[in-house]
Parts: sequence; structure tokens; C-alpha cells
Amino acid sequence: TSLFGDGFRTFLSGGREVIVGLFVVAVSLAVAAVPEGLPAVVTMSLALGTRKMLQRNALVRRLASVETLGAATIICTDKTGTLTQNRMTVTDVWTLAGAYQIEAKQDREYEGDVHHQQTRVEVRDHPELRAALLAGFACNDAEWSQSDGDDPKLIGDPTETALVVAARRAGLTAEDSERQRIGEIPFDSTRKRMTTIHRAADLRILPEDNGTIAVVKGAPDSVLPLCTRGLISSGPNALSDPQRDEILQANQALGEAGKRVLAMATRTLTESDGYARNVAAETIEADLTFLGLVAMQDPPRPEVAAAVERAKSAGLRSVMITGDHVTTAAAIGGSIGILRPEGAVVEGGELEAMSDEELRGRVDAIDVFARVSPHHKVRIVEALRANDHVVAMTGDGVNDAPALKAADIGIAKGITGTDVAKQTADMVLTDDNYASIVAAVEQGRIIYANIRKTITYLLSCNVAEIAILFLATLLGWPPPLTAIQLLWLNLATDGAPALALAMEPGEAGIMSRPPRSPLERILNRRSSTSILFQAGLLTAVVLAAFGIARSGSWGPAAGTLAFATLAIAELVRAYAARSEKVPLTKLGWNANRWMHRAVLSSLALVAIVLYIPPLQSAFGTMTASAPMWGMVLPLALLPAVAIELRKRFVRKSSS
Repeated sequence: TSLFGDGFRTFLSGGREVIVGLFVVAVSLAVAAVPEGLPAVVTMSLALGTRKMLQRNALVRRLASVETLGAATIICTDKTGTLTQNRMTVTDVWTLAGAYQIEAKQDREYEGDVHHQQTRVEVRDHPELRAALLAGFACNDAEWSQSDGDDPKLIGDPTETALVVAARRAGLTAEDSERQRIGEIPFDSTRKRMTTIHRAADLRILPEDNGTIAVVKGAPDSVLPLCTRGLISSGPNALSDPQRDEILQANQALGEAGKRVLAMATRTLTESDGYARNVAAETIEADLTFLGLVAMQDPPRPEVAAAVERAKSAGLRSVMITGDHVTTAAAIGGSIGILRPEGAVVEGGELEAMSDEELRGRVDAIDVFARVSPHHKVRIVEALRANDHVVAMTGDGVNDAPALKAADIGIAKGITGTDVAKQTADMVLTDDNYASIVAAVEQGRIIYANIRKTITYLLSCNVAEIAILFLATLLGWPPPLTAIQLLWLNLATDGAPALALAMEPGEAGIMSRPPRSPLERILNRRSSTSILFQAGLLTAVVLAAFGIARSGSWGPAAGTLAFATLAIAELVRAYAARSEKVPLTKLGWNANRWMHRAVLSSLALVAIVLYIPPLQSAFGTMTASAPMWGMVLPLALLPAVAIELRKRFVRKSSS
């Protein structure tokens, strides 16, 4: 400095001011470019949305599935408990000697009457009826609870508890059977039947029973081929072909009435069957005596038909996948609207014979899959996904886990589901109700739409802040906003309205729109255009306020007025951001009361920066007078008014 004198010292001082000025502008631009509150707001939006889902009986285990729900196009659902009430009741018993109906007495769950040809009868006068009911009672895992102080209740599978209740209603008691077993072949989805082995001294189904007997219950198409005899009034007799046809016709008629049908059979075992050493299905389940068909009804949930129709209007197709007989599945599917007039019904055997390519070609026309095994569900999901569907799949068993994992959204049943299914699933139904799936899809769409509104709102604020600093620099003006002011706007002022947008209840007609494409970006063309439009409006009014103040007597307060204009404009504009299409007048002012609280709290944060002296010095603001507010408020209202006018113009042009 001593060599070059005061001129160089002045140059260095001026250069330092330029460098500091550029550094301040750079920091301000960096703060303006980063939406600091966006990650927190989006995360809280998802959390608040999942809380609302839980209120609608859908527990979301993975936040990412919320976004996927809004794009779902197919709901693959099981029948029992999801579409129906899971309250099985035995209504009919069909035997080769006649058909019987069982009716419960009013307000007496375990008492009832049996009718034959509209005449009340006693079970003990009809040995074939007694045998069929007793077989269902014995080949059964349901148990009575032993809770102290409470009336005993049946615990077990709804189908098996229904068989026990039917036996009680028909007048059978524990004296008829102690249900003691010395062997068992459990039910599996391949055999579709269950067998228990008893001593005849404990259980006498047929008069000639002695030694050891096997009792079989299962799907009629699984049990009937194993039967060589049939029980009639006079006793067991060789099963003729006409009798087999009669049984099949009865099974068909009961299934078409929407009832689940089980066949009952029995057999006296000998030492050569090896029952004492090895209980094997191929040796025990053979040469059976057919006892009868037991039909039970699980009525559809009353809300399911409306939920299926609502899903259709939203562009979602429902597919029923069940282990029931094809006629039963078709009857239930048709009664609740899942089975379309042109829709197909496919059973497991036909599905097994299809190649993957053939299944992919036909799957869009199939509404009901009957008599399926768990591994079939995986093939169905893969075929639907190969056709570019977004698939939601329900399940409750351990064997359903692969299908739940293969689906885009795995949905486990919370009441009857196993722990394995729940751990695998993305979502758990707390009430096992199909209607809750549709409600979850609706809530997923609302959450996604609200997140899009939130992102559009916050990014338009940040783009405007960048544009304000950039254009002010081009015009040779000082920065209208400081870095700390921008940070205050991004964190304190914009955050609350953004969270309020996440609490929007959802626009009318959201379930009348088709599902969005899973390939669609959250910032699509319309959102990007909206961001630029809103940012342009904010930039214009803030620069206008800053320029008017600089050119007049409010020059020292120009930065304060620019800050106040941007803050008020962003808060007022939050109301217009509640919908991308619907005008505010149609949304209703009080539909989202969280917005009022958010705007008022943010206004308070702006006010303390403008009017509390210690904060004024920290934020570089001044007290705004009434005439200043007279300029700021009209400018701050302009962006919201322009957005509302644009909505009306777009609605008219698109109509």
C-alpha cells in the first residue's frame, strides 16, 4: 500500500465491497433456490395421510405404498371375510334320502328347527340327516372357550364353527360324540378335504360302525370320486351313476344359490389300512360312504356392492379369487357386481392348464377365479402386471405371502391374517373389509394430490424468490430480499400453509377420475406450467412494490415492503393453491379450517419481524405505515385473484 499510495487503497476498498456484495447475492440466491421446508412438509403430509387411512381401517406399513395406491387399477380380493361377513351359517343339508333346511330360533343362537318339505322333523327320525350333521360335528377343530364368568363361545374357523352350531340347532349334543380322535389328516389346498379318525365306541355315525372309523369332509368334487357307497334311509348302498348325477345336480343348485357346499363321508377302517401305524391319505381316504351335502351361507357385506360400483367409477376393476366352487363364486361375484355380464369365470384346473402367455392374453376378461390354490395367485398377479396394471392383492395365510410380495400393493387381513402375511404386506386392513380397500385407494389419491399441491406451492415460492433477485440484479437494483428474510419465508412463513394443504379433505369427484399412470411424474406439464405462472405473478408484484418504494419517499423501506408483499402474497395464494382446477368459491371457505390457522400463525410470524425492534435489526426491516400497507395489500392480492381467474378460464375452455 505504501508503494502505490491512496489510489490503490481506495481500489482495494471498493473491490472488497463488490466482492462482499456479490457474496451476499450468491448466498441469497442459494437460500432462495433450496426449498428448505419441502422434505419435512412432504414427510409430514405422508404421515398425516396415513393417519387418516388408519381412521378408515387401513394401516399403512410402508409410506411408499401410499403413492402406489393412487395409481392402482386392479383389486384382487378373496371372498370370505373380505366381500362377505365371515359369518357362516348352515342352511341346508342334502342327502340321498331328501333335502332338509335348518333355521335358528329368534334370539337363540344355538337352538333351531329342522324342516323337510316344509314340515318340522326330528333329527333322530332321519338317520341320514343325523349322520351328515354328526360327521361335520366330529371332523372339526372348533373349540368352546372356557373363559371364567362369560358364556362359552366357539373359537375356530367360521366354516367349522357353523357346522358345530348346526349340530346343536338340530338337537345333537355331546352325548352323540365326544369328538375324541386318534388320528388326523389335516386339510390342505391340494386334497381340499380333511379327515379325522375315531373309535366307534366314541363316535357311531352308521349303525354298523365298530372298531375304528374315518370321517371325511371337503369339497364335493374332491370327496365324491372317493365314494363307492351312499347312505339312504335303509342304510349304505352301492352308489349308482344316477345317484352321482343327482348329487352333482344338488351341488350345482346349492352353489348357484351362492352357498358354500361341503360333502360328508365316512368309512370303517381295518388293520390292513395301517391306521394304527401310518395315517396316510391314499390309504384312508378311499372306498368311502357318501353321507350328504351340507350347504352354508356367508352373506355379502351390505356395503360391498356400493364399494365395487365406486371402484368401477374410479377406473378400478375388482377380481375375486377364492377357493370356493365355481358356481358359488359366480353367484357371489354376480350379486355384488364384480362379475360383469361379459366377464369370465375360471377355476383352478383350467388356470393350471394355461401357459403364462395364454393367461396374460385372457386375464383382463376374467372377473372370478374359483378353486384356486395360493400359488395360482402369484401367476394371476404376474399376468396382470405384465399387462401394465397396478395390482393390489389381499391375503391372510402363510401361503399368500408370495402373492402379497409380488403385487404392487400387498394387503393383509388384520383380523384373520397370519403374522407372516402382515409382515409381508404393504398395508393391513383392521376390519378385513373390501370397502376399506376402496376407501384406502381414495385416501391415497387425496394424499398424492395434496402432496402435488404442496410441492407446486413451495416450488413456485422458491422460483419467484430466485427470479426476484435475478431480475433486480439485471435492473441494477440492490437485492430486494436478504438471505435471512428468504430463510424466514421458506421455513417459518411458507411451512404452515404447506402443511395445511396436506390436510385438504379431497376434491369432489376424485373417485370419478381414472387412475393416474404410474409413469407420470409428480410434477407433470400442468404443474410445471402452474409453477411458472404463479412464480411470475409473485415476481411481478414484489418487484413492483420494490420499484415504487425506491422511486418515492419510501426508499429506505423498499426492502421491507418487498418482504411484506411477498409474504402476504404467498399466504393469500395458499387459499388458491387448494385446488389446481376448482375455484375457491366451490371448494368452500371452511372445508379446510387448518388453512385459516396456518395463515393466521404465519401472519403473526411476519408481523413480529416487521414490528418488534430487536427482530427488525436482525432481519433488516422497518415499521410499515398505513399508507405503505395501502400499496402492499392490493399488490399482494393480485396473484391469488389472477390464479382464480385462470381456473375459471381453463374450466370454460375445457368444457
